[in-house]
Amino acid sequence: MKANHRIRSVALAAICVSLAFAAAARADSASVWIRDSHSGLRLIAGTNNAGAETLRAGIDISLAPGWHTYWRYPGDSGVPPRFSFPGSDNVANVEVLYPAPHAFTDEAGTTIGYKNEVLFPLRIVPRDKGKPVTLHLKADYAVCEKLCVPVEASTQLTLAGATSEIDAALAAAEAQVPKQVSAAEAGLTVRRVGDGRKPLILVDLAVPQGEKVALFVEGPTSEWALPIPKPAQGAPAGHRYFSFEFDGLPPGVDPKGHFDLTFTIERNHQPIEVKTHLD
Repeated sequence: MKANHRIRSVALAAICVSLAFAAAARADSASVWIRDSHSGLRLIAGTNNAGAETLRAGIDISLAPGWHTYWRYPGDSGVPPRFSFPGSDNVANVEVLYPAPHAFTDEAGTTIGYKNEVLFPLRIVPRDKGKPVTLHLKADYAVCEKLCVPVEASTQLTLAGATSEIDAALAAAEAQVPKQVSAAEAGLTVRRVGDGRKPLILVDLAVPQGEKVALFVEGPTSEWALPIPKPAQGAPAGHRYFSFEFDGLPPGVDPKGHFDLTFTIERNHQPIEVKTHLD
């Protein structure tokens, strides 16, 4: 229900901008910027050793002042970015990584995403590590201020086995991708409070006194649209409570069932990701 609301909001409030770039592939550190009036997009290459099992690259999106784009789960409104690589040369698999996002609150609610600029690191597995790799990117994302504008952009880049002049920027983005840790390592527990149709979910997180922390939650699949956890009262010293209503489940899913949930936690600029089970 919430996902459909997000899609309708963008469709009704926005004008679709379609951009295409069909120039020959470039064996450089970056493709040219593909720009519209509110954002720009390019592919960048990391420093890659010839014959490596996995290659490093990234999708770089710049945003006009006051505009933002979305994380893989957009929050109360918006649409997540979609990246695909049709027709790429010598590519077995591409994994898109997401740096830790930020929450933005306005009259429409709280959304999750990025302002100014975001660089999504890529991990590419070549079919033949002895041959060049050329990425063909098709990106669908939304940029928003008060209204949202969908953007479609295409570009391409050949990843050469060479030193990249913008490797430091890619390394910084990779450092902001949440590190996966266990619930025990994170000091996180989660439980239901009540057994109604939309029970309250209480999250107990070990947090040193005075430390700032942001918490986001995702369901087992992209069809889930769980609320953003809010701070709750009553936690003992050295802990922080968060809670959210167990709402936004796909149709037909029993809220009393057992589910795997993913929590993204940002604290002291060291983001972590925790996969845990709700019994």
